[in-house]
Amino acid sequence: MDKTDFAIFQSKKVDVLNRLIILLDILVIAIISYFTWYLATDYQTFQGRYHIPFVIWTIDMIDLFIHEGGHFFFGFMGRMIYFMGGSLMQIILPGLAIWVFLKSGFRTLIGTLYWLGQNLVNVSAYIGDAPYRRLPLISDAAIHDWNWIFGHLGAMELAGPISQVVLVFGIVSCGGALITAFYFLINDFREAFILE
Repeated sequence: MDKTDFAIFQSKKVDVLNRLIILLDILVIAIISYFTWYLATDYQTFQGRYHIPFVIWTIDMIDLFIHEGGHFFFGFMGRMIYFMGGSLMQIILPGLAIWVFLKSGFRTLIGTLYWLGQNLVNVSAYIGDAPYRRLPLISDAAIHDWNWIFGHLGAMELAGPISQVVLVFGIVSCGGALITAFYFLINDFREAFILE
């Protein structure tokens, strides 16, 4: 194989790799779009949480451990912060992930922004459930964090509005991940087909 043949072979490998990256970008956009739609609609209903997609269920289980770790971590700061600590940790940890992974490049925002958004949506559902206490907790003896918080503050009527604000931030964060994925799809497409 001479140098010309090798250059042609390398060029074809790059073309195939570029097309695979574009297909991966499209797949990521489709998945993020579907899960964001689910989080904005069915996830918010009591019935919809019983038909949860496996990926969201898996992330929720990971987030549950993070939530419970937040109670432990913030437990020494007083009872109010103890009850808020689980939800705070669900927001703080993905926020730290954004900061840490952003040093590796902007493409990491796709996963980290989405994770933050999913956590915010999860927390919003928990906040909104405060007056009703329908969501299953880790045990029958567990206290519903947000029911206790709003009850202690005498502000149970704020559960719905606060839940909606947190939900909007969550969907915006998921949308930010989607916009980032679109940006990289367009960039990868330009590099593969226009800038040749």
